[in-house]
Amino acid sequence: MAKGLEPDMILLDLNMKGMNGIDTLRALREADLAARILILTVSDAADDLIAAIRAGADGYLLKDMEPEELLERIVEAQRGRIVISESLNGLLARSLREETQAAERSTTPLTDRERDILGCLANGLSNKLIARELNIAEGTVKVHIKNLLKKLKFRSRLEAAVWAIDQNLRQQGTGHGARC
Repeated sequence: MAKGLEPDMILLDLNMKGMNGIDTLRALREADLAARILILTVSDAADDLIAAIRAGADGYLLKDMEPEELLERIVEAQRGRIVISESLNGLLARSLREETQAAERSTTPLTDRERDILGCLANGLSNKLIARELNIAEGTVKVHIKNLLKKLKFRSRLEAAVWAIDQNLRQQGTGHGARC
């Protein structure tokens, strides 16, 4: 149904009747919707947050946020940024750091362009904004992201972005004119 409506943004709760929020998110991502998808929930559990990120969420916001802040974060998400409730940043970073250390990931196999794109992801940019910043086609960005996710064994762009931040890969250019 969502595919026929072509929404710009979808807000999901984790606890829904029928299919839960994570399964719904996966189904929406498999349908290849261009919509930004945010989880809006009461759960501040690390497992739920990580599951949402792995399933492809563009954001994870807690329902107890102040209305003004919630609206601000939704607007940020619509502009292509990845949004997470401030109170969950430490939890997310710790969880991903532990996984990262266990897996001993390295950026060594990445091309210069993949590193540029990873830096853009770390800054929360959408494919469209990355393409604009790096002066390449959006389809090319998608291919690079797919390749770097596979190489680094990440399941989502948000997971890669948090890892890149943790690895201090933000705003690292390689001379290709990267401005992310």
